[in-house]
Amino acid sequence: MTTSFRKTIDAMELDLISMGKAVEEAILSSVEALKHRDLQCAEKIIKDDELINERRWKLEDECINLIALQQPVASDLREVIAILNMITDLERMGDHAEGIAKIVLLLGTEEPVKSFEDIPQMAQIAADMLRRCLKAFVERDAKAAEEICKMDDRVDELHEKIYQELLNKMIENPRVITRATYVIWAAHNLERIADRVTNICERIVYFVSGSNPKDLNISRY
Repeated sequence: MTTSFRKTIDAMELDLISMGKAVEEAILSSVEALKHRDLQCAEKIIKDDELINERRWKLEDECINLIALQQPVASDLREVIAILNMITDLERMGDHAEGIAKIVLLLGTEEPVKSFEDIPQMAQIAADMLRRCLKAFVERDAKAAEEICKMDDRVDELHEKIYQELLNKMIENPRVITRATYVIWAAHNLERIADRVTNICERIVYFVSGSNPKDLNISRY
C-alpha cells in the first residue's frame, strides 16, 4: 500500500463518517418532525437531502479514480469496494428519511391516528445501529458488525406491531385510512433504513474477514 493510497483512503473514510452522521441526523429529525407536525423541519430535511446526495457522488468518483489510478488488490480493493457500497446504502437511508419528511407535509396539521411511541423507538434503534456500524467500520470490528445485524429483528417487530395496529384502526374507522397509510409508509421507511444498516454491517464483515456473510449465518437472505 502506497502512502498516497492510505492518505486518500483515510480522507474518504472521514467523509464517509461525516455523511453517516448527516444521515443519522436526518433520520432522527424526520421522526421528530412527524411527531410534532413540524412542517418547517420537514422542508429542511428534504432540502438537505441534496447535500447527502452530493456527498455520495463525490465519494463514488473518488473510489472509481482510486481503483483506476492505484489498482488496489486483496484487502485494499475490498476496502474501496466497501466504501463504494456503504455510500450507496447511506444515500438510500437519506432518501428514506426524506420520504418521512414528505409524509409530514402530506399529513400537515391533521390529528394523528395513533400515539407516536413505537415509531420514535424504531428511529432510535435504527440510528443507534447506524452509529455503531460506522464505529465498527473505523475499528475494523467484524464481530461488532455481526452483533448489530441482530438489532434489525427488533425494528422488524415494531414495524409489524405498527402495521397491525393501524390496519385495525382502518377497519374500525375507514375515515382514517389515508392518514393511517401515511404512518405505515413512515414506519416502512424506518424498517428499510435498518435493513440498509444491516447491508453495511455485512459489507464490513466481508471487508475485514474476507468471508461471505452467508457463511457466518448473519445474512438476511
